Amino acid sequence: MIDICDEIDWNEVWKSRTDRSRGSAPGRNCARIWESKDSALRFWDMCQRERSRIDQTVWETDITAESRVLDIGAGPGTLAIPFAQKAAHVTAVEPADGMCSVMREKMAEFGVHNIAVVKKRWEDVDVERDLDPPYDVVIASFSLGMRDIRAAIQKMTDASSRYVYLYHFAGPTSWDLQWERIWQSMHGREYRPGPKSDVLYNVLYQMGIYPHIRTFRLEHDQRYPSLDEATQDMAFRADAKTEAQKSILREYLREGMREEDGALVLPGWSTRVKMWWEK
Repeated sequence: MIDICDEIDWNEVWKSRTDRSRGSAPGRNCARIWESKDSALRFWDMCQRERSRIDQTVWETDITAESRVLDIGAGPGTLAIPFAQKAAHVTAVEPADGMCSVMREKMAEFGVHNIAVVKKRWEDVDVERDLDPPYDVVIASFSLGMRDIRAAIQKMTDASSRYVYLYHFAGPTSWDLQWERIWQSMHGREYRPGPKSDVLYNVLYQMGIYPHIRTFRLEHDQRYPSLDEATQDMAFRADAKTEAQKSILREYLREGMREEDGALVLPGWSTRVKMWWEK
């Protein structure tokens, strides 16, 4: 008897859900959102408020002083910098100008000199030409926006000599729910989130990879000095360009944010999944 799951190409499911998500929000993509240095700095500051989570991620990753680490979708160096403080070398792959700019500033601020920054999308990276493999650890932390996730993971595996760590989302996130509430009003179409960790697991399974799995919940509020700055920052993420669209977003934020210590706070949360395996 053939299991129906064996007849499903889960990489095609990932592609379909990615296409559907991109189709519902054609003006949004991860690199574009973080081209702004201000947005990248705000992301860095938010991550520093989650310092315990960052420290736990580094502590749970099997590295030594001799390890070589490949960080895919490194952002402003949230993980790359603490990894570099513990390992021999880190290669950070990051396509967004704003993120790369902040990462280089933070490298100088923390006196870190063993990070090589590769300003490319992972899909465009040639492992042999652009990188210096093999790496003891390859990690992609909430940066799995690739359309062909099977090819992306295979490339990660090719670059690794030992471990691969993936972090992704399970179920709807707080931002999925917020966009679902106002996307129709802003853009005249339904918001569709991207594929989650259930599809990712099945892609790995069909690749013959059976990862360890840990699920955890994370609260991560965003803080703004004013409603105007919150609207400006979120408008870029929401692809809100017209005054009517920005007005809808502003009203949503006005109702959803709370005052705390002289700032406006937009509550955020997500359920997250860590998957890792030894090659």
